[in-house]
Amino acid sequence: MNIFADFTGRVRSAVGALDLTTVSGEALDLSRAVVEPPRDASHGDLATNAAMVLAKQVGMKPRDLAEMIADRLRADADIASVEIAGPGFINLRLVPVFWTKVVAAILGEGADYGRSTQGAALKANVEYVSANPTGPMHVGHCRGAVFGDALARLLAYAGWDVTREYYINDAGSQIEVLARSVFLRYREALGEDIGEIPAGLYPGDYLVPVGEALAGKFGETLKAMAEFEWMEIVRDFSIDAMMELIRQDLALLNVHHDVFFSERMLHGKGGDIEEMLAEFVERDLVYEGVLPPPKGQLPDDWEEREQTLFRATDFGDDVDRPLKKSDGSYTYFAADVAYFRSKFRRGFDEMIFVLGADHGGYVKRLEAVGRAISGGKAKVIVRLCQLVKLFRGGEPVRMSKRSGDFITLREVVEEVGRDPVRFMMLYRKNDAPLDFDFQKVTEQSKDNPVFYVQYAHARCASVFRQAARELPDADISDEALRCADLAQLTDEGELALIAKLAEWPRVIDTAAEAHEPHRVAFYLYELASALHGHWNRGKDLPQLRFINASDTMLTLSRLALVRSASTVLASGLAVLGVDAPQEMR
Repeated sequence: MNIFADFTGRVRSAVGALDLTTVSGEALDLSRAVVEPPRDASHGDLATNAAMVLAKQVGMKPRDLAEMIADRLRADADIASVEIAGPGFINLRLVPVFWTKVVAAILGEGADYGRSTQGAALKANVEYVSANPTGPMHVGHCRGAVFGDALARLLAYAGWDVTREYYINDAGSQIEVLARSVFLRYREALGEDIGEIPAGLYPGDYLVPVGEALAGKFGETLKAMAEFEWMEIVRDFSIDAMMELIRQDLALLNVHHDVFFSERMLHGKGGDIEEMLAEFVERDLVYEGVLPPPKGQLPDDWEEREQTLFRATDFGDDVDRPLKKSDGSYTYFAADVAYFRSKFRRGFDEMIFVLGADHGGYVKRLEAVGRAISGGKAKVIVRLCQLVKLFRGGEPVRMSKRSGDFITLREVVEEVGRDPVRFMMLYRKNDAPLDFDFQKVTEQSKDNPVFYVQYAHARCASVFRQAARELPDADISDEALRCADLAQLTDEGELALIAKLAEWPRVIDTAAEAHEPHRVAFYLYELASALHGHWNRGKDLPQLRFINASDTMLTLSRLALVRSASTVLASGLAVLGVDAPQEMR
């Protein structure tokens, strides 16, 4: 039950009943006429912009049109009053009994309340994290991992057919550096004194167990091999070990992928890159040319070289992009193009890339690739995540000893817990900077959003435990609550809580459309505040408490409201990938 969609339909029907046409005699475009929560709750329960967006079409003053629409809406039995505000906004107040329908809908639909069909089963590929397999996840990967996972959950909840994908960058020069670093640790595991880690290799202690595992499997045999022989063995072993470490790190954060796509699959004779290039040649999308020098000061070693270039500017990019270097090797961009082509051929309608803020330059080139390969059939969406700064009690956090030069994701999760990390990473818009303070995210106070929201769910569970103790003979099952007399929910605090619960389906639709899971986090905080606020009123006014041992029927009605709040809180936390605890100590 989405009351905003419901009343949008009612408003559009009211407009339709006026038999209005545009000034040129055509049918009205009602697509922009919507119903939303009012900016100020004191103005009413719902607000519509119908008169404002339709006035120009019909050639009328917005307020005059608003009066006509208002007259129609006043005949609706669920609307208690209609008021016109400002230049032509229409505010609606609903009859109190209407809100009981919301509680009944939540009790009836359960966890499916708020679930949407907005995505219409479109196939969406959400690619996130995709870190080089050269070490453990660090805090720089954390925000993109959480955002990408929450976005995938949100889209799935809103009706998209979602595939979560990780692109393994296992074909670049960094993999050779990894293999050499592991081989050094392998020699160390065999008792050799390796001294200082040479510059250019990975120094982190996380490679020590990889070297030990390599020694345990191969013994001394690798040392007797020529470099070209051991390189392939060590490279494959190292990639597998690093990817297992990455999977474990991500699992700690409750982040999981459906597909792990290896870049190496794109390379080689007859591979995807060669296929892509042949297709582009046939479609005249490439040419041999010379790129202009970089903007700004010309490098001393700049040298014009002819390369195979993709006509990216024909598809909205700033410059044409090289696919092949002058020495005949493929560029990183060529792999990106072939990878996108693979996604398109796998049937995805939307390709969503979650990248770090330092990848802002990729937006136009990826969009150009999407247009060239799909002919505009597939939608390319890039979402950027800003950096996270770590603090402890307001002081910057020092680097990790184990990793060498960064804070690992595992260290953060193990110190404060998975739920605080996930919730706080989502409590800011993804493209806004985020300060993460270890001390603040573990406080048990209203100022700590994750605690405040989880405590609201735990409080709901506590109310039911208390009801079972105080009313041992009462049936407080969900089936019994669905039969409760909801018309007894008349207090202003109860109605305000129900009104907030009624917003949940709209929050899902708007958050999914905008790709902004932080809206869910914000909403949950507001819902928790409404629940805690009404519970606190009961401390001073006993007649408002959820449990009244002398009035079982009233108690059942209020328990139905508590169950509804608990259901929506649990659904919202699940979208964020955060637990909904039954109790908190």
